[in-house]
Amino acid sequence: MKVVLIGSGRLAWSLGPAMTEAGHGVLAVWSRSRASAEALGRALHAPWETAVEHLPRHADLYVIAVSDSGVKDVAGRLYVPENALCVHTAGSLPMSLLAPAAERYGVFYPMQTFSKERRVDFKDVPCFLEASSPEAMTRLRKFAGSLSSKVYELTGEGRSRLHVAAVFACNFANHCYALADELLKTTNLPFDLLVPLIDETAVKVHGLSPLTAQTGPAVRGDEVVMAMHRKALADFPEALRLYKMMSDDIVRMKKDSEQ
Repeated sequence: MKVVLIGSGRLAWSLGPAMTEAGHGVLAVWSRSRASAEALGRALHAPWETAVEHLPRHADLYVIAVSDSGVKDVAGRLYVPENALCVHTAGSLPMSLLAPAAERYGVFYPMQTFSKERRVDFKDVPCFLEASSPEAMTRLRKFAGSLSSKVYELTGEGRSRLHVAAVFACNFANHCYALADELLKTTNLPFDLLVPLIDETAVKVHGLSPLTAQTGPAVRGDEVVMAMHRKALADFPEALRLYKMMSDDIVRMKKDSEQ
């Protein structure tokens, strides 16, 4: 397919190469920032633009991979040919935002955390699709299937639930890593010490349910150890508040599972 890639953030830096490797032609890339647009354009050997209105008007697919807050604005200024498909990549936004811009539209949501510093193998990325019509879904499925071996159809409501689940599993977990890093710095210990523990925790849920894999003082009901932890966190009120909330919810979830 002839594709216009709109956005130059972390997703675009993984999605762009994945598209070219799958045989799709990137007609142009866009970013508000000249430097960002040029950098991604050079990486993909594609023209770049900073004006939405100047993007090619003969593409098969327009992929809006910008921040959630920017999707509506970009869609409102984008020209999409009558026979082309337009999608956004947001996990929590409705596809109806694209209705004013295109006759055929949908959502292509790759559920993964992306960084410019790390290339992600798109073949392993679960991609969730929603489309405005069966014909649009057929085309979107063909595109998604060329990039990933894990392609699913999902309604907007389901995608919203999935997105918030991903926030718990990824963003909130990473925030806990950041808190742990802060605590270790007070004793001059490197965060690297926790990496084997983090890796093993992640590997366990490949074969066990998260509830079954849960360990620690809260799930054991060990009040003595938890009291020691709370004392150790006395100088870290926000971490202490989260520790209490998380511990209480681990206890709650265990009790619910036993009923």
